Amino acid sequence: MLARLLEKIAPGFFARQAVNRQRADLAALPRTLCDVAHLATLTAEALAEALRQPASMTEWPAVAAELQPWKLAAMTGGVNPGDQRALYALVRFLRPRRVLEIGTHLGCSTLNLALAARQNRAAPDPVATAITTVDIRDVNDPATRPWVHYGGAHSPAEMIRGCHCADFVTFTVAGSLDFLGQPQPGYDLIFLDGDHSAPTVYQEIPRALQRLNPGGFILLHDYFPGLRPLWSNNAVVPGVALALERFTREGFAGTVLPLGALPWPTKLGSHVTSLALLARPALPAGT
Repeated sequence: MLARLLEKIAPGFFARQAVNRQRADLAALPRTLCDVAHLATLTAEALAEALRQPASMTEWPAVAAELQPWKLAAMTGGVNPGDQRALYALVRFLRPRRVLEIGTHLGCSTLNLALAARQNRAAPDPVATAITTVDIRDVNDPATRPWVHYGGAHSPAEMIRGCHCADFVTFTVAGSLDFLGQPQPGYDLIFLDGDHSAPTVYQEIPRALQRLNPGGFILLHDYFPGLRPLWSNNAVVPGVALALERFTREGFAGTVLPLGALPWPTKLGSHVTSLALLARPALPAGT
């Protein structure tokens, strides 16, 4: 009772304490080198244009109508509706052959990735996009029904089957570091949305880079540049930014491209997203 009262009175104090704990845990890890050779080159301008591409903008009303009956519980743990749309647009633009998602949870992001993959596969110039989604627990367990606890109406697997995507979406139960550490075929897009703590993210990114195909991307969720709030609730999830701050101090050769303000609403009356892509910086013209 006293702890909850103190949190209401001094939320900033507890937030700083949480950040300090993550900084200490992060500092205790040995330095890990990041090989960015397989990262694709991309500019912020090209990323902004990708999100506004005519194809996905035209397709979205039909996609939104298909999503509606599933009643995605986006504000109780799943990615918000605006982020879902961004995931769809990115997969349609990047046209990856193999996508890895770390952190299935309710399947909100998984379903949007799958619908974009389905469209890629049916396009006039088809790309056989396939998705592997990994979570530390069985998100489809019929006994415990974890989706119900977070307000979900359907299991991730049920939604994938209902949208006729089951033949190219694979669910895997594993910890992120264990899975990323296994020898396996490479991926063209890796979405890190699992354990957002700084120590875990610091270990996930180098492993993800090793699993990346040449010309691939790593997509991050809950990136708060400079540990500044993005929305009116003033909440900050510090882990991703803290891990990237350490990589930067250690000479990380990649670049972080926040998706920033999207062309459509996200949450709390804004258009802002915490999604960000890891890429290689583009060389100046003429070099």
